Amino acid sequence: MNAHRAPALLVLADGEVFEGEALGAAPADGVATGELVFNTVLSGYQEVITDPSYAGQVVAFTYPHIGNYGTTPADDEARRPFCRGVVVRDVAVRPSSWRSTESIDAFLVRHRVPGITGVDTRRLTRHVRAVGAVPCALGTAPPDVLLAAARVEPGTTGVDLVSAVTTDAVTVRGEGRWQVVAYDFGVKETMLRCLGAMATLTVVPADYPAAEVLARRPDGVFLSNGPGDPAALRTQAAIVAELLGRAPVFGICLGHQILASALGASTYKLPFGHHGGNHPVRRLETGAVEITSQNHNYAVDGDTLAHRGEAAASVTHVNLNDGVVEGIRAESVPAFGVQYHPEAGPGPHDARYLFDEFDHLMEAFAARRHAGGTGRA
Repeated sequence: MNAHRAPALLVLADGEVFEGEALGAAPADGVATGELVFNTVLSGYQEVITDPSYAGQVVAFTYPHIGNYGTTPADDEARRPFCRGVVVRDVAVRPSSWRSTESIDAFLVRHRVPGITGVDTRRLTRHVRAVGAVPCALGTAPPDVLLAAARVEPGTTGVDLVSAVTTDAVTVRGEGRWQVVAYDFGVKETMLRCLGAMATLTVVPADYPAAEVLARRPDGVFLSNGPGDPAALRTQAAIVAELLGRAPVFGICLGHQILASALGASTYKLPFGHHGGNHPVRRLETGAVEITSQNHNYAVDGDTLAHRGEAAASVTHVNLNDGVVEGIRAESVPAFGVQYHPEAGPGPHDARYLFDEFDHLMEAFAARRHAGGTGRA
């Protein structure tokens, strides 16, 4: 045991207990709660912690050694972390990188994120794989207090977490040739950088009205990643439904799920989600396999996609591990989405071509609009 760290516990709602030591910020009354998920990345821990898609969740890293290269503001994906806590096997005491400005421990303290180190994350991961994502509590409080807190933690099902992470103001960034309205459902900085290379972005709040988007006459609309249950975002799905056919639409992760909802499809919760940087995905059009970065607990039900009419859509990508729908394309309007992260910082970058697909879609739509067409496929 580290003499400078207080003993701490991670307690799951089903009664499983994991011993460790306190890391990061001290939670109020020695208790922090959230829905526990695990992530399998080998690097990029700062990007994971600052990804707004983890709002409401406690992130356990399966890779045993976390923090070895420290942290730097250049790797932040959002203005602050929105996750509820961090679980690691072994935290680095002395980070080693010329880019580092702060240790991960100091980073967590500054951002008021509690954590626990010294946990048997191998046993923890095996348990989560068996029982699914589970509410939990961590901290220095007694085990009975932590168990009681874990059992009343509501998790993410049916909860609108987007309202807590979205921007509250309209901002403009980027310098590309297209004019794109980007909905911030919890957008990552790396995503905005990729889009900003091809477009001037107007970043808008999650509930920004469709009429105001169309008044800007955008060349395209982007739907970002974000946290929580897409079924709780009926307002956002209705907004996107109004935009379909009137501007090209590209959605990533939660944006992909909202697009599917706007097309009339249903979503469902995965047992323990996809969180990591090495998920194999098959692109059905070519048969090519992409290694992808993923972070989602919910997925699109491919059986509920319409195959006829205005809402017709088809599956374009599937996960080779479990067959989950990883991409869709609308048949009668210029719109597509993917469940995984083509922008992926620090990687992989197999799917960066999808930004080119968005560029081609806007090019074709602009040509049809110039010629007096409707923009429909």
